[in-house]
Formats: sequence, C-alpha cells, structure tokens
Amino acid sequence: MADQFEGLRQDEVRVGMDAKSIKEDFRAHLNLSLGKDGYIAKPIDYYHALALSVRDRLMDRWVKTQQAHYRTKAKRVYYLSLEFLMGRVLNNNLLNLNLHEPVGQAFDQLGLDLDQLRNEEMDMGLGNGGLGRLAACYIDSMATLDIPAIGYGIRYNYGIFRQQIEEGRQIEHPDDWLKWGNPWEIPRAHRQFTVHFGGELETQIEDGVESVKWVKTTPVIGIPYDVPIAGYQCKTVNTLRLWSAHATEDFDFNDFNQGDYIAAVESKVMAENLTKVLYPNDMHHSGKELRLRQQYLFVSCSLQDIVRRFKNTSGDWQQFPQLNAIQMNDTHPSLAVAELMRILVDQEQLEWDHAWSITVQSLAYTNHTLMPEALETWSAEMLKKLLPRPFSIIQKINEQFLAEVAQARPNDLAFLNKVSIIEPGRDSRVRMANLAIVGSHKVNGVAALHTDLLKQRVVPEFASLYPDRFASITNGITQRRWLLHANPGLAQLITDAIGDGWVRDLSQLRRLDALVTDRSFAERFDQVKLQNKQRLTEIIQRKWGWTLNPHAMFDIHIKRFHEYKRQLMNALHMVMLYNRLKANPGMEFHPQIFLIAGKAAPGYFMAKLFIKLINDIGQKINNDPEINEKLGVYFLPNYGVTMAERLVPAANISEQISTAGYEASGTGNMKFMLNGALTIGTLDGANIEMAEEVGRDNMFIFGLNADEVHERRQSYQPRAIYEQNPEIKAALDLIFSGYFSDGDNQLYNPIRESLLDHGDYFMVLADLDAFSQAQQAAQAQYRDLQGWTQMAIRNTAAAGKFSSDRSIAEYAHQIWNVPIRGT
Repeated sequence: MADQFEGLRQDEVRVGMDAKSIKEDFRAHLNLSLGKDGYIAKPIDYYHALALSVRDRLMDRWVKTQQAHYRTKAKRVYYLSLEFLMGRVLNNNLLNLNLHEPVGQAFDQLGLDLDQLRNEEMDMGLGNGGLGRLAACYIDSMATLDIPAIGYGIRYNYGIFRQQIEEGRQIEHPDDWLKWGNPWEIPRAHRQFTVHFGGELETQIEDGVESVKWVKTTPVIGIPYDVPIAGYQCKTVNTLRLWSAHATEDFDFNDFNQGDYIAAVESKVMAENLTKVLYPNDMHHSGKELRLRQQYLFVSCSLQDIVRRFKNTSGDWQQFPQLNAIQMNDTHPSLAVAELMRILVDQEQLEWDHAWSITVQSLAYTNHTLMPEALETWSAEMLKKLLPRPFSIIQKINEQFLAEVAQARPNDLAFLNKVSIIEPGRDSRVRMANLAIVGSHKVNGVAALHTDLLKQRVVPEFASLYPDRFASITNGITQRRWLLHANPGLAQLITDAIGDGWVRDLSQLRRLDALVTDRSFAERFDQVKLQNKQRLTEIIQRKWGWTLNPHAMFDIHIKRFHEYKRQLMNALHMVMLYNRLKANPGMEFHPQIFLIAGKAAPGYFMAKLFIKLINDIGQKINNDPEINEKLGVYFLPNYGVTMAERLVPAANISEQISTAGYEASGTGNMKFMLNGALTIGTLDGANIEMAEEVGRDNMFIFGLNADEVHERRQSYQPRAIYEQNPEIKAALDLIFSGYFSDGDNQLYNPIRESLLDHGDYFMVLADLDAFSQAQQAAQAQYRDLQGWTQMAIRNTAAAGKFSSDRSIAEYAHQIWNVPIRGT
C-alpha cells in the first residue's frame, strides 16, 4: 500500500514548475489554506501563500530524498549546532529550485510585486553571529553535494533579541520572528522525546548485573519542527530539525479547580522557557542554569532521534559508526558525549567499553575559539544537581581517561590536572572542550593558524596525547547566497565573462585573473559596485532618513561586538581622522563613510559601551558641517543576515581587524572578498589564507601577528604609546573630555582604565598607528580608481578556496567518511 503514496506526478499543479501551475497553487493556498481573497488579503498573506506554494515543490523532493536514504541505508551526517543563522528562506529556495523566472512570470500575471513580498519575510531568529551563519552555509552545501544530512538545533521563540538604539545605547527587545508563523516548518509532534532533569540515582542489581536508574526526575518534552533544506538545482532536500520545549502536562486541572490559576500552568511556562531565547543572559545563576538545561534538551532530543532512526534500519550496534557521523559545532553540544553513553548503556544495555568505542567513533568536534574563557565550563555542583546521570557518566569517563593518561605520563600531576575533564579543586568545574576532545575521533580547527594555535597554546596536552586526532578545515561560505543571490549584478557579469560553472565550483573564479586589465570588464565591475552602493543608500534613506553619498568610499565593519574584534580601534581611528580634517580641512581626502553594525551580548558591558561611543562619534561628525561631506559614521541597528546581504556587495573596504591570534577564522572576511571589497586586516584567522590566495599587495595588512602579540604582552606598556604618540593622545583626550558625550567626562572612564591602567589586553593602542597607516594607504589607493578596481577583481578571482562546498568536501573526506556528488 505504501507505493500508493510514493509521490506526485510532475504535471500535477502542486509540484509543477511552470508559471501556470505556480499561479494556480498560489491562488489555492490564499483561498483554502489562509481563507483570504483579493479583497481582504494583505502583503503578509500573499507572502505566506507564495511560501506554501514553493514549499509544495520542496515537499515531493523532500519525501523522495528521505525514502532514498532509508532504502540505500546511506550513512547520515548529523550536524549539531546551537545556532543556524538562516536569514530569509524564500529567495534561497527560489534560487535552489530554479523558480525565479516562473514565479516572476506568475506574479506579473497576478499584478503582484514579488520584491515587496520578499520583504514581508522575517529573518529566522535562530542565531547571532558567524557560528550560526557557518552552520547555515554548511547545511546548504551538504544538500548541494548530495550528502544525506540532518541539522539539529533549537526553535527559539524570540531569537537572541531585536536591537534598538536609544540615545546611542543598545536596547534589547524580543525578536518576535514567529509572530506571523513560519510557513517553512512542519511540526512533527509524533517524533517528540522526553528529556529528564533533576532527580536522583539508584543503583540496582538484576541477575548479578549492576545498573544505574535515574529516578524522580522532572521531565520535559522536546517536539521537533522540520525545515526542508534544498540543494542547488539538484534532487536532494535535507532536513533542519529544530526542537521546541513543552511540558508533559500543559495544564494541572486540580490546581485550577482549587483556584490556584498560576500553579495550574506553572510547569508549562517553566518548560517552554527552555527554548524562548538564544543565549539567555548568564550573568546570574538562573541564567546559567537555563543555558545548561537548554543545551541538554537540544542534545538529548537529537541523540534520541538519531538512535531511533538507526534502530529502524539496523539492529547491529557495530554498524552505528558506519551509518552515523555526528558533528558537534563548537562546545555547546558537547554533552552529546555523555548523553550518547547514557542512551547506549542505560537504555540499550550495552557494555561500557563497547558503548565508549561506538561513541568515540561516531562523534567529532569543531573548535571555534582560541580564548580559554570561551571554552565552556559548567559548575560541577550545578551539573550534578540538574543532570545527575550525565554527570556520573562524565565522572566515569574522566576516571578511565586519567588512568590511561597516568600510564603514559607517570608522576606528572600537573599534566593530569590540565587534561582532566573535571577541574580539580573545591569549586570544580566540568571542562566541556576537554570532554568533547576525549569523546571524539576527530577534532578540527577552522583555519590553518587557528588549528596551529589550538594545538600549541590552548590544548597542547591533548595534541601530544592524540596527534592524529587533530585536523584543520578552513571555514567557507556558500557562493549561492553571498554572490548569486546577494549580488546579482556581479554574478551576471561573472557569468557573462566565464560561464556559470562557478555557482557549483567556485575555483573557476580564477579565470577572472585574465580580465584584471580588461578595461571594459573593469568599467562594468565598477558600475555594479556603484549600483550596489546606490541601492544601499536608498535603503538607509528609507529606513533611517540618512543621506549618504554613494560615490564615497564605503568602509564597513559588521561583526558581533567583542573586545577582541576591536570595534574600539576603529572608533579611535575615526576620531583621529576627525581631528586631522578639523585641523586641515583642505587635506587630500576622498570622502569616506564608516558603516558599523553588530550586536553586543546583553550582559557584556564593555561591548555595549563601544556601541554607545560609536554612536556618539557619529552624532558629532555627521552634524559637523565643516567635515560631514568628507567623513561619515553610521551605526546600523539590528544587524542580521538580510542587512548583510545589502552591506557586503556595497563595501569598498572590509574591516577584519581582530587582535591576531584570537579570531578562529571568520567568514565575513570571505563574503567581502568574494564581492570585490579590499580587506584592511591583521594576520589573523582566515585573513592569512586570503593573503596567500590573492597576495598581500592586494590587501592592506597591518599590525602585530599572533607570535608578536604573545611576545609583546610580557612587557607591553600602553600608557607609553599614549604619551609618546601625539595623535593617539589627542584622540583619546577628546573622547575622555566629554566632547562626544555632551560634556560627560566620566562616561568613558571604563575605556580609559582598560586601555591605560589595565594593560590594554587586546592591543588596541599597540596596533592603532599601524591601522591608521593602512587606512591612509587605502585612501591613496582609492584615489587611483583603475588600480583599486584591478585589486578588487583580483580579490574576487582569488575567493574560490573559500566556498563552503570545499569545506564540506573536506569534512566528508577527512572526518565523516561519506561520499559526495560525483565520487
């Protein structure tokens, strides 16, 4: 009987790929799914009807993809990530399904504006920064390369937050991205799983075998919502499965009857809080506890689902690693090590050693940070209280691991203390990165420098224990989102010049090298850049009322706010420029506009102060009639993927100025490079590999490298720089005088103390003069527009290495052992 439901014929309306079928399906959804007609429908209704019509064309391929994976017992990749920064989905699906033209035709016939409907879609609130955007690129590439894969994450009700700027300060509001519903998701309530918290452990002996039972727990239900992920113009449609927390009982009827109406719904509210927001503020204990609960819910549901799917196709546990590759994207999912062991030992009754072998062979871990404080740790006491069974498993893993290490390194207590999963001491903490490394068969960094520093400085002990466990896979971006979709003018120019093979094989961009000195191509390249800048200025004028000169040099710095990313250094340089222009209004200077965007974590005081400073500087500069035609500073609120898709194609300069040795890789740098922006950057993360590809003479590299930062820190005296460099001193004194802050000369004291009294940990002043010189070099080069354009074309031509397709092919070969398209 199942064959009666194999799929629809391609000539049926709901899967037809022609304008007529799409138009009929759109009308049907508007009338029958939404209960609207042309008299009462609003743009949001038209968007939903279109999304449902496109989803219909995904569904048939989606079902057939899953059937094929089951039928062939394909090895699946499971990508566990706390973030998936998807952005808008409609245009990506139109692109991947090759539906742009028929949908455009259908909407022309209906008299509807497709561009207007695109703007009705909200960015999916599933991520914050580079980690989530990387995950989104990777699942796109997995589908395009025909890799059977499922991404696992959390369905956050409110994302991270919606950022507003009030009096220059970041104010957080709920990001209610689901207020109109999400037409792309399918709830799968029948696939729900129970996750346990609290309780206690009981040791039981049955038939002479000792076992541990986790009892008296507080259960929470995880319900999955599936989002189809289509590959680019291929038949594969993979799945992004997002977990939403629910109470086991939504409503306590006894409490309600007794008049205690709050208690009647208390368990529902407490359970659903687990998936309300991404990264709840963990400055207080309850926030930390919520984050731990959130991570365990996500990990436990995902692994229970993986085991369920495996048992549907095989009963041989020896085959589990051959059929399942589980990738932990950073330390957030690292509880997967303990949870997979719990499932295999407690539920499936496997012997400990057998379960451990399966776990290590199945799991792999991607590290994304070089900052020891960012390597997640949890209070052992809190973990034991909330998750007593996973904690006891971690204890046993640690005991066995340390026993093995002690044999290899006898009498080396310091070494044992460093590698121990549970930090020794009274207020001990569980080191999640250590757990992930011990419990994985592969650990990878995300750029060559990052991997080297990871092994040399962050976890050198583990690198000595497991030299073959570490690998390097440089991050990548999908060219389909970041060039074909975000920059259609440049995409068409490239296609006209070298064909469209680059859409699947980005290395083909190297063929553009032959056109660097082609005057006609360069003129069209410049024209595309100007059109993108004009489009951006129109958006900015419409949204914020600011009038920008599209012929100015656009210098763009878009990143999550953090001290190591050094938005502060950019701000200090703006003040230096301001002082120069005020002192010498006639100096040779091409108009330059600084565009800055990004969010600071709600509890990150210093990062939020940087946002205030940049807004204050912009307020002063932009309202100074003596210089505002030459210099502009604008902070764009509520940065997200859709905003990035407008900013990246319009950039002349890409700011990649992190303290060397702190940025794992970066992906924003790659997006700008692909779109023909020139990088001002340090030798950090993937900047190094970008310089290798395009040549340092086509970038503006400055500042200390990672080794120099490490060496100089020992004797660094930032106050000496302040006292000896008059221009730096003048800029800092102007800020601290209250000039930019309405006379408040105390507001920026924390910055003064950080830079001058507390050692300037991220070397802002150490690199500031070199940064200023790099900016001057960029200014001089931009005045030679022909030379600038040639450098820009070389950057686009050299971006081929940084495709996420290449990254995923390396994961498939080096870590997952799965075939890709054509292999």
